[in-house]
Amino acid sequence: MTTTPNPANARRAVSYFFILLGTTSGAWAARIPAVKHTLHLTDGQLTYGLLAIAAGLVAGMRFAGPLTDRLGSARLLPPAAIATALAIIPPGYAPTLPTLIATLFLFGLINASLDVSMNAHGLEVERAYGRPIMSSFHAMFSIGGLLGAGIGGLFAWLDLSAGTTLAAVGIPLALISLHAGRHLLPPTPRPQHHNTTPPRRAPWNGWITLMGVVAFAGLVGEGAANDWTAVYLFEDLGTSQSVAATGFAVFSTAMTIGRFAGDRLAQRLGPVRLVRYSGIIAAFGLGIALLVARVPVAIAGFALFGLGLATIVPQVFSAAGNHDPDRAGQSIAQVATVGYAGLVAGPAIIGGAAELVGLPTALAIPALLAAFMAATAGALRPPARPGDTTDLS
Repeated sequence: MTTTPNPANARRAVSYFFILLGTTSGAWAARIPAVKHTLHLTDGQLTYGLLAIAAGLVAGMRFAGPLTDRLGSARLLPPAAIATALAIIPPGYAPTLPTLIATLFLFGLINASLDVSMNAHGLEVERAYGRPIMSSFHAMFSIGGLLGAGIGGLFAWLDLSAGTTLAAVGIPLALISLHAGRHLLPPTPRPQHHNTTPPRRAPWNGWITLMGVVAFAGLVGEGAANDWTAVYLFEDLGTSQSVAATGFAVFSTAMTIGRFAGDRLAQRLGPVRLVRYSGIIAAFGLGIALLVARVPVAIAGFALFGLGLATIVPQVFSAAGNHDPDRAGQSIAQVATVGYAGLVAGPAIIGGAAELVGLPTALAIPALLAAFMAATAGALRPPARPGDTTDLS
């Protein structure tokens, strides 16, 4: 590396990589309608393409964790970021549905290595700081998502193609990644009593599975909010489409604010109490939105729901990576594999339940899952370290 790394520079670099992933994802999401129109896809056909991202992400997690631990997050992160930024471009130029599916699967596959390595390196920076900063990284992902969606909307307004949009986003991000990678922290030397190479694959255990389930519960809520808040306000509460759109906007804004506040709250409360209180706030917020069924109350409830969910996934990833620092990448990948299934499955779960019992009752599912997260928060208590007497509950 040509630049002497320090924690402040490394923090800015990792923040950039979180912004990169959010921006590429947001730009793609904004141009999905254009791709659908260009390829003359039905809703069902488009679903195959969107599921390809999830399939690639899950498949990539199997290799991303061991690769991160073997190479070190600082070595894997820059090339993974460059590849992710460039991999978002081909879906915009896909001429057929099979090509779209293949390119989106590849994007998801590469995305996994970026996701795991940037979270793992974020934990290294957090340790260097000696205080919680993980939530602020995830806030940067949210900022990136808003930025990408804004760029996508601008290019759509200018009547430019999806391919042009994604190229205009991906190429500059890839070039900036070359510079940002120079500021990452150097690989941490392993203690002498450890092997120089970590085990090929860390075994699953009950704690990792539970962390994955907690992440799954949180991401079901995020996925449900993404797809169903506007529908609930428009169809069940009878608002206009413009008012209905504010539901998700308020949720997203509250989640971003909550993530920026999350580090200070984690330092003050500890991860266990933070996740416990966050789960209670999320369950209460969505609960009153459904029970009171008045538009102002529902929008306020969605804001509380976003604030409550904001800090949960960052705290789960942080706990997973710190549980066994020598295999942080594998632990994060294992938790993410289960957790991200919730982001994909959440809208489908709510949609299927809504067909049977109606949308207001179906939306009680993420509220109950938020209560579950509050009840299981004790599992996030960090493992005891020799000589450590700090109360992190």
